[in-house]
Amino acid sequence: MKKIVIIGASSGIGRRMAIDFARVGCRVGIAARRSEPLGEVKSLYPSNVAAMTIDVTAPDAVKRFYDLIELIDGMDIFINAAGTGFADPDLDDSRISTTLRTNVDGFARLTAAAYRYYRDTANVSQGQIAAITSVAGTKGIGVAAAYSASKRFQQSFIDALEQLAYQQQVNVAFTDIRPGFVDTPLLAGGRDYPMLMTVDKVAPLIETAILRRRRVYTVDYRWRAVNALWRLVPQRIWRHIGLNW
Repeated sequence: MKKIVIIGASSGIGRRMAIDFARVGCRVGIAARRSEPLGEVKSLYPSNVAAMTIDVTAPDAVKRFYDLIELIDGMDIFINAAGTGFADPDLDDSRISTTLRTNVDGFARLTAAAYRYYRDTANVSQGQIAAITSVAGTKGIGVAAAYSASKRFQQSFIDALEQLAYQQQVNVAFTDIRPGFVDTPLLAGGRDYPMLMTVDKVAPLIETAILRRRRVYTVDYRWRAVNALWRLVPQRIWRHIGLNW
């Protein structure tokens, strides 16, 4: 029975993964800022789910994360699905600050804490750190500058930890999940997003990629094609492309 900790399990992809893993018998530790939706998930599979409120930007986030690991008696897989972001062409100061505190500082602290757990634990089987980043990390998107930059940071952070794990001989694998647009509360607001996917479609694909320990997985095949094209566009051309999502 795998022991899985999911940060950002109160809604969207994180919530769906928590329910799916608990349903098949995994021991799942779930965390998010809001306690009520966590309680709803726990009530579905009370014997398989432990819940704890964690604000990844709070000073006590790492301590509470380790407490959650203790509640499920260990951690085979860590999934960091916490995040926020905005379409922000006006570059609102509070939105930039919120995005960076959550997606950069909070992400780095909790992911590093998971790495230290595997480093300092004599785990026989290989641990795993999985992060839900985004195709937005491929290029700087003007209307979502802070969000796309924060996702690039997350991808680079995972790359760096993988190199560190090799140097320190830490028994941990890494998975970088890069979805396109998914119909979650994060995208609420009435905008018409291209190639919008449902959580019902995306979550099983992500779960399979994590269980198969894929290093990088872009969801779905259409976004893999778009992402590949984006990489080929020089910045002198990219700056003229208007992505008004």
